[in-house]
Amino acid sequence: MASLWTFIIIGAVIYLFWLNRKVAEAANAHAKRQSEQLQVQLMSVACIKRRFGLLKNGKPGIKSEFIFEFSSDGESVYQGVLLMENEMLKSVVVPPHKI
Repeated sequence: MASLWTFIIIGAVIYLFWLNRKVAEAANAHAKRQSEQLQVQLMSVACIKRRFGLLKNGKPGIKSEFIFEFSSDGESVYQGVLLMENEMLKSVVVPPHKI
């Protein structure tokens, strides 16, 4: 019985790691798409908040907040925010920046 619980726990850890990687890759793709729309250079993408819970559709999932840094002139750096539920982009907050 103990080995069954061990396999269940190991399987859950592997699944959560895989799901976290999938969300991070989706955030990176959303940040690239956003920087192309703004015609700016993407510098980096980082997760600042991640929590498990019920999503707006009633299913369990991961709510994440990512910061992406970008530059419009090569000298100054700005930070935008991506709010995501699983791999779906819910909203984007982009600060005023030089064009």
